[in-house]
Amino acid sequence: ARSEASTCMSSKVIEHPAYEKLRPVTDFASVILCKNPGAMELDGTNTWVLRAPGHDECVIVDPGPKGHPKHLKKLAAQGKVALTLITHHHFDHTGAIKKFRALTDSPVRAVRDKHTKGADTLSDGEVIEAAGLRITVLATPGHTDDSVSFLVEHGDQKAVVTGDTILGRGTTVIDPRGGTLADYMRSLDTLIELGSGVTLLPAHGPDHPDLLPVVQFYKQHR
Repeated sequence: ARSEASTCMSSKVIEHPAYEKLRPVTDFASVILCKNPGAMELDGTNTWVLRAPGHDECVIVDPGPKGHPKHLKKLAAQGKVALTLITHHHFDHTGAIKKFRALTDSPVRAVRDKHTKGADTLSDGEVIEAAGLRITVLATPGHTDDSVSFLVEHGDQKAVVTGDTILGRGTTVIDPRGGTLADYMRSLDTLIELGSGVTLLPAHGPDHPDLLPVVQFYKQHR
């Protein structure tokens, strides 16, 4: 009976929003939604857990804000964290870095020195090999001046973690403290160049199976 129950639970589809639950999106990308909903955060901050099938180690993207220990414990329980990546400096993405690093001893990489711990800062176009995945850093400024996206590849499957550059619903804001519309429009073109069939993994809101039509809508809107 216990075996049957476990099988039923593992086969149950978890839908967005699902707070503090590991929700698979692709074969190599799952998400844990932090319970910090708000006007700017939508349902809350999506923390992405990236690993190729069969790998024990994982890569974490955006550990989230301060003050959510349950969220951090859930993340830390996903196995050894080979690397933590940061999409941009806003507090709902970076506030938990210190405590998460204390839990996992993971190196943290961001564009800004302030949020980089035990590793080098990120560079546009660099390729990171971790957790059985190929992760390419894409500079996508505009929302902020330090915004990056991560193109994640496993075999012929592709997904892109977009931070706040592209959201799961609605559109994003341009932060006047460094963000610019000109940069943002160029970043949309960068994402459009990825083409179709790339899964969208945003920092807020639901994921989408194809990035391209969402980015095209964003460009038309702007």
